[in-house]
Amino acid sequence: MTERDDAIAADLDSPVESPVIRDGNVELGESQVERGIALALSGGGYRAMLFHVGALWRLKELQLLAAVKRVASVSGGSITAGVLALNWDRIERESSDTSRFVAHVVAPIRELAGETIDVSAVGWGMLNPLRTIGDEVAAYYRKYLFQDRTLQDLPAGDTRFILTATSVQTGSLWRFSRPYMGDYRIGLYDAPDLDMGTVVAASSAFPPFLSPITVDLEPYDIRPGTEGEQFESPCNEQVVLTDGGVYDNLGLEPVWKRFDTLLVSDGGRTMAFDPEPASDWARHSRRLIDLLQSQVSRLRRRQLIDSFVRGRDKSMDQRDEMLQASGRWGVYWGIETNIDDYHVPDKLTAPVRRTSSIAAVDTRLAELDSATQELLINWGYAVCDAAVRSANLATEIHEHPATFPYQRGI
Repeated sequence: MTERDDAIAADLDSPVESPVIRDGNVELGESQVERGIALALSGGGYRAMLFHVGALWRLKELQLLAAVKRVASVSGGSITAGVLALNWDRIERESSDTSRFVAHVVAPIRELAGETIDVSAVGWGMLNPLRTIGDEVAAYYRKYLFQDRTLQDLPAGDTRFILTATSVQTGSLWRFSRPYMGDYRIGLYDAPDLDMGTVVAASSAFPPFLSPITVDLEPYDIRPGTEGEQFESPCNEQVVLTDGGVYDNLGLEPVWKRFDTLLVSDGGRTMAFDPEPASDWARHSRRLIDLLQSQVSRLRRRQLIDSFVRGRDKSMDQRDEMLQASGRWGVYWGIETNIDDYHVPDKLTAPVRRTSSIAAVDTRLAELDSATQELLINWGYAVCDAAVRSANLATEIHEHPATFPYQRGI
């Protein structure tokens, strides 16, 4: 096997594969991690979008959001990440005050959550021969969230946002960021001026109905020296993308090999039991896609949590030793988590019977009533608080929350 073949082989002890793009350079094999906090936001439609809003709300209060150096997102998580990124310089990151966060992040996301865009996009996309379903989804995102903003409007400072999709051509993770977009099989394109509506539509192009999204490329814009083995026509002229969750529904790959401390917010759910699955091709195909994605997500989740469990309840000195040995530290919280698994005092009340019903919200871009929106945000807030405090990430963040963001609680 060649060096590249060795690099492409999956590392069975890692929830991500070996190739990594580091500061816009393709590196083969494991690279040295650096000290810093990174945040991964999973997919899961509007359900995940709102669950992550609650988690970010609590991170903002704890002043941990300001310390995050990289935010990686996929699908529904990319909707939240996109809004956060475009308002990054407006939310007073160094303060625990959440008023600007609520005005510039929570409010527009909740407005979108009151609209059904998946069915509408499919309908209009099928009726209009000049526009695709993906074009319609992107138009909704521009209307409600992003207007004419592009990747070049993302923050240029120390914190980088990476929104991810899956290349249908190469089977690799396609990354969108302010400095570049691309994957290691085709190459990297510097300073892309792609509009954010299209970027988030690509990241959340749920198959089979909202997929694919196509993005035109200019071969001459490739960064010299980054051309991959698939840098040839037609791949270097147009990339065909689907939901980032097809490759990595946790959004781990852009952060796992870069930073030593990871915060992972998972709004994805286990595939629901169906004793009588449909046999028609459309619904049966959808069920099989869900099954395949569920198995991959479960494997990544197990590997991730196992890597974190070894460091649970360790002192700061022991954590340093663990970082030297494995290079990883962090905490995971999920929409299906039992909050009692986190052993911290004064947790907010979140009975499993209630949180299980919240987690059962469909993976759709479909209207959610105000009560459901608030339950999802409250649950993300509560479980993030318990998870972060249980991880002893810093000695000054042990203060417990007095109440939920919304009075209805859980």
